[in-house]
Amino acid sequence: MSCSFSAVNSIQPRSLSTDNPSITPFKPTPSPFLGSTLKPRFNSLKKSPSASTRRRSSIVAVSDVVKEKSLNFKSSPSNLLITKEEGLVLYEDMVLGRAFEDMCAQMYYRGKMFGFVHLYNGQEAVSTGCIKLLKQEDSVVSTYRDHVHSLSKGVPARQVMSELFGKTTGCVRGQGGSMHMFSKEFNVLGGFAFIGEGIPVATGAAFTSRYKREVLKEADCDHVTMAFFGDGTCNNGQFFECLNMAALWKLPIIFVVENNLWAIGMSHLRATSDPAIWKKGPAFGMPGVHVDGMDVLKVREVAKEAVERARRGEGPTLIECETYRFRGHSLADPDELRDPAEKAHYATRDPITALKKYMIENKLASEAEFKAIDKKIDEVVEDAVEFADASPHPGRSQLLENVFADPKGFGIGPDGKYRCEDPKFTEGTAHV
Repeated sequence: MSCSFSAVNSIQPRSLSTDNPSITPFKPTPSPFLGSTLKPRFNSLKKSPSASTRRRSSIVAVSDVVKEKSLNFKSSPSNLLITKEEGLVLYEDMVLGRAFEDMCAQMYYRGKMFGFVHLYNGQEAVSTGCIKLLKQEDSVVSTYRDHVHSLSKGVPARQVMSELFGKTTGCVRGQGGSMHMFSKEFNVLGGFAFIGEGIPVATGAAFTSRYKREVLKEADCDHVTMAFFGDGTCNNGQFFECLNMAALWKLPIIFVVENNLWAIGMSHLRATSDPAIWKKGPAFGMPGVHVDGMDVLKVREVAKEAVERARRGEGPTLIECETYRFRGHSLADPDELRDPAEKAHYATRDPITALKKYMIENKLASEAEFKAIDKKIDEVVEDAVEFADASPHPGRSQLLENVFADPKGFGIGPDGKYRCEDPKFTEGTAHV
């Protein structure tokens, strides 16, 4: 199956079998893309079709560009979704994310990283398509799969890799690790280990933007916030509470669901009464959008509309990006629960390969230009590893910093020194 950026060529999600919903054979079939418009739908009082009918129904795609089936992108340069410069930026960002995560896998198995490491391979179109539209002052809130979000926002690869190595040169000085990336400079407000944790933080950041503009009269404050989370989060209480507050106060926030179809080892179709997550947006009075998350251009078009309406003060948007992770849930996951045919199918829809194909077919870039970017990224990632490996580990005195508001308020001995500097501080815990 070819990877096409045509508005009409996309993959419909699997539907539940009405005969045996617990066993769903994977049968990819080409069909019109399942999506929605950016306008909320308020026809919920009408008689609803059966669940099986809802899941099989085809709804028009999301933006004017995506839903216009008559467009022929090859007929005229004016119909192209991106310029050459924009396309190369998107390609470079996705390649950086992929190469960085592949290197993380190597370093993890060599014992350079510890704890859980969750890789982003396959989902690059979501991070790139959304975050590359933002300004440095805009905020991003992530999950435990946060390395690539940080890179897309501008955090240097050296800082991210050093954080994964637990070194002082990391973006959180080695105290955060894989699941807790943070950067004040680039307004990455954290990766969060527990699902749903980051959504209230993102809602607070969006409230801050509106407060600065309307109460503090900072007229130029049009900052927006993007909150990323997975399909498994969308049945949690924080998700609904924050959608309610964001819609009630018209906060400049975009809720981005990275629906990779699996919550660890639980299929999204088996865990959710109505798998169409985007419908939960209109339930709170905000636009709900479903988009092909393997297509960076479609993601970008939808995210652009959502960011612009947020900057105009028109409130939040819920975007469901249907994507797929190419690796297991984490590097500790043997990934034996997913159907090999399903994994093989999505491998043919690699977002990086698809963008490259689109740009070459439309004469936006040459193979030589792509190879130059690939070489550049390889050097950036190699440099990040060398830098991280050579960087120092944090001192023991750093253990209690950033834990309490007053870093010297706890763990200070009678002599005025951190207790952790006392050799007896960790006595009896060496076996742990």
